[in-house]
Amino acid sequence: MDQVIISSHEDWVHYEGEELGASDYLKITQEQINQFAQATGDHQWIHTDVERAKTESPYKTTIAHGYLTVSLIPVLLGQIIQAQNTKMTVNYEIRNLRFNQPVFVNSEVRLQASVAEVKNLRGITKVTVKVKLEIKDQRKPAYTGSIVFLYHFN
Repeated sequence: MDQVIISSHEDWVHYEGEELGASDYLKITQEQINQFAQATGDHQWIHTDVERAKTESPYKTTIAHGYLTVSLIPVLLGQIIQAQNTKMTVNYEIRNLRFNQPVFVNSEVRLQASVAEVKNLRGITKVTVKVKLEIKDQRKPAYTGSIVFLYHFN
């Protein structure tokens, strides 16, 4: 997959209303889930207790934290686009994020992204990117929503 190269406000405008593409699939491991639990203090058994999940969870396995899957946006979006000529990029807003179904341990996920809106805020480029986290071999995505970034180009 070729990355979309973004070097200016005009480059973003060119992609407004367009699909940017999809990342590669990434496998969600129990080790990742456990590390996320350690980093955030969210040790709910449905994520971290493999044996209990086998018997008590309706899914019969552990599931990734929803926020773990959201935290994958930078790495997965980085496979789709490469922003160049920037002084800084700021995470600005998450809109209408809806978790549609859980991500089971050892599932593979990928991000699909499209550009919903581009605005010039006195020299700062505000970009709204629609995102969808797909789960391999599943009809429903893990989540859908929009992420807003502020790009400070040189």
